[in-house]
Amino acid sequence: MARLLPLLLLLAALLAPPVRAQQASEGVPILLRAAHLFDVDSGELLDDQEVLVRGNLILGVGPRGSLNASGAGVIELGEVTLMPGWIDCHTHLTFDIDEGWVTRDVKETAADAALRGARNAKLTLDAGFTTVRDVGSTGFADVALKRAIDRGFVVGPRMIPAGHTLSITGGHADVTGYAPGVRETDPTVGVADGEDAVLKATRYQIKHGAKVIKICATAGVLSWEELVGAQQFSEAEMRVIVEEASRHGVAVAAHAHGTEGIKAAIRAGVTSIEHGSVLDDEAIAMMKQHGTWLVPTTVLADTIALDLLPGPIRHKAETVLPQAKDSLRRAIAAGVKIAFGTDAAVISHGTNATEFAALVERGMTPAQALQSATLHAAALCGTDDRGRIAEGLLADLVAVPGNPLEDITATERVVFVMKDGAMVKMERTRR
Repeated sequence: MARLLPLLLLLAALLAPPVRAQQASEGVPILLRAAHLFDVDSGELLDDQEVLVRGNLILGVGPRGSLNASGAGVIELGEVTLMPGWIDCHTHLTFDIDEGWVTRDVKETAADAALRGARNAKLTLDAGFTTVRDVGSTGFADVALKRAIDRGFVVGPRMIPAGHTLSITGGHADVTGYAPGVRETDPTVGVADGEDAVLKATRYQIKHGAKVIKICATAGVLSWEELVGAQQFSEAEMRVIVEEASRHGVAVAAHAHGTEGIKAAIRAGVTSIEHGSVLDDEAIAMMKQHGTWLVPTTVLADTIALDLLPGPIRHKAETVLPQAKDSLRRAIAAGVKIAFGTDAAVISHGTNATEFAALVERGMTPAQALQSATLHAAALCGTDDRGRIAEGLLADLVAVPGNPLEDITATERVVFVMKDGAMVKMERTRR
């Protein structure tokens, strides 16, 4: 019977709903053994390691045979590298760039978005991402999705939702191109002009469940403004948003492509610059001085489906994305704080791990790329209960075959995922 216990635990975790899988693990500890464990603090692999989990927490970690695991079910993961569950700091689970995306805003409702998000949430978790920061949705579909996941109705990662992205009238997050009166907006859906209006918009998002505020400091690629990098919110407007969000303990993420908008957002005190496509030396120095994070979303520069973009939008993408790759290389070389983010939706959901290889191509070591999605992403998100494998932290874990420090693309072949102490993916490997 003792030999059957690990298999029975595994079957219970895979077949039961997420909440019941977690409850099943609360009484019986699980001991995970792996050929390697990635130590995010040192950036090195530790060989022949084991992790003891009970309920949704890590009870201990150490060399094989070192933990008191009496009564635990033992899971031999084999020739894999075990590491903390990854964190993607820039996703849009309720959206996809696919056929018909340009007019989706006037054809579908927030309910459609939430159901789309339920599918994408499962794809994301199976890819090894146990936490996401979801930076902009419609109708608070992201907040509804988070609640459904937390209640066990839907399988997916932990979510840090933004509600509606904040934008100026006619700006990057204000859907334009329709006749007057069609899809008009106001501060409740994030579109605001002037300091009083942006204050109201910020408070409204937080009131209805936003755990991060996303703003458009500049124009963007996937919208109809002609100039991709033009500053949109004024520095004074951005400062009001940051000050109000800070009073609620909420960070501000600034979508920003153009250099002047990036600098204005940094001076206004935003926590992170998303994309950061056109960085000059001064902007890089300012990010280091202020401790501003960069979330580069760089793999999309290699993989974006250009054929699905209308002509003017495609032209902007082809103009700015090569500059973004160069800016990231210089930011990495300069030591700017970088956290992992993919802009999933622009890339296919479930392919988030392709960002790791892109980060390495731009100049990171494999260890730095992995740290960007664990230790550093957790720091950006203010979630000190995850991002490392250590006693007392959440049992959010992922394993990949072999040694990702030698082949970073191993991250694209996830064989094991545990979230909250419940196994949601398990593929047997040999030691």
